[in-house]
Amino acid sequence: MTTTSSIADLGAFTGAAQPAPQRYERAAVVPAAVVVPTGPIPAAPPPRTRRGTWAHRAIQHVRSAPLSLWLAWGVIALVALWAMVPGLFTGYSATVGVAGQQLQAPSAAHWLGTDALGRDGYARLVFGAVHSLSGAFLAVAVGLVLGTLLGVLAGSIGGWVEDVIMRTVDVLLSVPSLLLSLSIIIILGFGTLNAAVAVGVASVASFARLMRSEVVRVRRSEYVEAAFGSGGRFGVVLWRHVLPNSLTSVIAMAALQFGSAILSISTLGFLGYGAPPPTPEWGLLIAEGRNYIATAWWLTTVPGLVVVAVVLSANRISAALTQGRT
Repeated sequence: MTTTSSIADLGAFTGAAQPAPQRYERAAVVPAAVVVPTGPIPAAPPPRTRRGTWAHRAIQHVRSAPLSLWLAWGVIALVALWAMVPGLFTGYSATVGVAGQQLQAPSAAHWLGTDALGRDGYARLVFGAVHSLSGAFLAVAVGLVLGTLLGVLAGSIGGWVEDVIMRTVDVLLSVPSLLLSLSIIIILGFGTLNAAVAVGVASVASFARLMRSEVVRVRRSEYVEAAFGSGGRFGVVLWRHVLPNSLTSVIAMAALQFGSAILSISTLGFLGYGAPPPTPEWGLLIAEGRNYIATAWWLTTVPGLVVVAVVLSANRISAALTQGRT
């Protein structure tokens, strides 16, 4: 007995009518219409590279920079041009005076007057920028390099090495920086170069302490631990991960220390421990003009205002670096 006859007999037995078998047909697939553009196909936008992103951020930061930051950069740029190309700003000599033109007041011929030897005050101020700025750069370089090296060693190695370095740093920080600089100058001798080295050595402790704290903070980060866990060598991880991520605060401090170095070198020059006469160093200019403060106030006031402006500008730029608004 077949299956069909069995189903029919079962329907006859129960008295119920069975539905007719259904047939299913496959629907025809109609292909969708393809629209072909007739006009020119627009070009795809270029991919946004990392350089473009950096340039865009730089432009945004420049546009949002406050006026005080613009003025600070302008002062630093002007003083830097004085140091690099002083001949473009004045045609007078900074060391040779003119007979009969002693202690002249500011005029069209001499913008900042003349000193007791007939030398142009503006020319001595312009030519003195190279001595003050070069000394400040050298001082910051000495403090940055030595301090960074000691801070990295203390923060990365730890143990008795960290204890020895940080106790030495504490001793150096307990001594006033000016007194420490004077002590080093007495050992090395007078001059702008020795004064810059003395100021730089006096700032090593501050750089080392800051760098050590940054290295310790970065050393405990997850990506550094992952680099060590993946088999990275100590020197490679330190160079590629720890050191680059620890320099942000140190660079901001270097800008702050630049202003402090100019002030310290000018102070040493004022006390007679800097460049010898007739070198037109800013601290020496202030010291030479103090004897004529009643009759020729511009000999002391103008160089002092320039030193204050440069120091305040360096501090403003340092604050912008700290806030990430450069």
